[in-house]
Amino acid sequence: MLFMKRFSTLSRSTIMLDSKLDNIRIETITSKYYDDVIEHLRQTFFADEPLNKAVHLTRPGQGHPLLELHSLSTLRDNVSIMAISGEGEIAGVALNGILHGNRDIEQSMNKLNDIQDENFKKIFKLLYEQNLKINLFKQFDVDKIFEIRILSVDSKFRGKGLAKKLIEKSEELALDRGFQVMKTDATGAFSQRVVSSLGFITKSELNYADYLDENGEQTFVVEPPHEKLKIMCKVIN
Repeated sequence: MLFMKRFSTLSRSTIMLDSKLDNIRIETITSKYYDDVIEHLRQTFFADEPLNKAVHLTRPGQGHPLLELHSLSTLRDNVSIMAISGEGEIAGVALNGILHGNRDIEQSMNKLNDIQDENFKKIFKLLYEQNLKINLFKQFDVDKIFEIRILSVDSKFRGKGLAKKLIEKSEELALDRGFQVMKTDATGAFSQRVVSSLGFITKSELNYADYLDENGEQTFVVEPPHEKLKIMCKVIN
């Protein structure tokens, strides 16, 4: 990917400096970085995520108004983090949000009725439906859950363990904020493998081949090796 936005100073919100990752540092994402994070996502996650790619939601480098609103809403929960390279590039991000009971999911589900983008609606209808079915708040007897919503690593920085580091640092932040449970809707094989290695367990899974529309056709034809959606959780406290 070609995003080369520079950062000239080290933020006070710096969490970690890890020489094993080419001096990449992890910082909390504050409002002054929102535009840069959205640009990073335009170059990476928005087009690359398996479900987005399956319905051709957008192309690399292009924005998507609804995805950007979703991302900004998550950023405003103030629990997201980013990885910055020694040269000042955004190497990766973990956009984390806070869920307050099933009512948050139900409200988001209801808002889909007002959305005109049918492909966006398909994706989030699937995610909300599967989450409502398993009711993690009742299972774990909690009233809030720390949710990893978007995990994105620039292609130049993949294969260095950066995604794992972002999740580990997200867990530290979740513990510091008093959360007992973390969860993620893992739509791809790679993210599933990473979170599983960190102790997340699968609470629900759905094969994409089995998710059909009203005409009996497969809703999402997802490229291999991505075969299923997994809702994965970890008790951290």
